[in-house]
Amino acid sequence: MYVWIWRHLPGTLPLKLLQTLLLLAAVCALLLFVVFPWIEPHLPINDVTVPGQ
Repeated sequence: MYVWIWRHLPGTLPLKLLQTLLLLAAVCALLLFVVFPWIEPHLPINDVTVPGQ
């Protein structure tokens, strides 16, 4: 998959590296601002129970 993306990016090596960094930043931003906030209420992280002694 990564080879397919690399082959389809236009330009020379420096331009391909820049485009790769921009794609990576876009994916990270999408995960941080859209996907993780959407799925966070469904995760059982905050369901903490402490057994009584």
